[in-house]
Amino acid sequence: MENSKTAFRDYLQLEKKYSPHTVNAYLNDLISFETYIKTEFDSEDLLNVNYSLIRSWIVTLVDAQISNTSVNRKIASLKSYYKFLLKTKQIVISPLLKHKSLKTPKTLQIPFSEKELDEVLNLITYTEGFEGVRDKLIIDLFYSTGIRRTELIHLKMLNIDLSNATMKVLGKRNKERILPLLPNIVSQIKLYLTERAYIERITDNDIFFLTLKGVKMNDSLVYRLINSYFSGVSEKVKKSPHILRHTFATHLLNNGADLNSVKELLGHSSLASTQIYTQSSLFELKKVYGDSHPRNKK
Repeated sequence: MENSKTAFRDYLQLEKKYSPHTVNAYLNDLISFETYIKTEFDSEDLLNVNYSLIRSWIVTLVDAQISNTSVNRKIASLKSYYKFLLKTKQIVISPLLKHKSLKTPKTLQIPFSEKELDEVLNLITYTEGFEGVRDKLIIDLFYSTGIRRTELIHLKMLNIDLSNATMKVLGKRNKERILPLLPNIVSQIKLYLTERAYIERITDNDIFFLTLKGVKMNDSLVYRLINSYFSGVSEKVKKSPHILRHTFATHLLNNGADLNSVKELLGHSSLASTQIYTQSSLFELKKVYGDSHPRNKK
């Protein structure tokens, strides 16, 4: 069974080109299910699992107050594993063939307002030196390009082309895209590079964004950075890099950008992925409509 899981890991990494974080999440879900059937049914045979065992696991997860969203994600990991087993002819039918995902509440992610962005970027005081310059550039880069957190973390020095004011981003499944850089971003990058040059010892020299210790930033550090700066200006529950990406798309759409252009900038493979951002635009449109239409005041 270990050989099968190793082959599955290689499949996710090399063929599906998933990020290390996603690969680990899939494998952890698979191991969690394997541990369950071993404990509850004294079985370690993932190849001959039937849906009743999976259904029992789902019930156990729900009883443990795991959210439906999290349960669906775990089952998605299993689906991917059994799809791999089908592809490699280790099984002839998936035990999840007729599974239907648990219902989840539709939650509208609320973007930051233009006022909140203005406060964070123009009104608050950043610390002097490397970290202050870096932090402001990170926030502005998220907002002006819609870059993903993992894309920002793995951004390399050679990906920045200041002469053409562009940035090459390596997105999901190693899909590259070129993003334009606004003049103020180019100026901030030049200032950041000046400060970066003063770091005494750099370990990850090819990586663009570094810590003061000269190493690549991690996911949690970038999240805490965004959460910290926006906590002072916003009462929104979620204050994360993804909300900044969401804000980028929403503000573009609110100001007249067409959906296909936003799709290309975000690096989505289909319009369906981009259309979720139109919900916020529609929310804003309804608010303006409700506040402005004479018939709504009678």
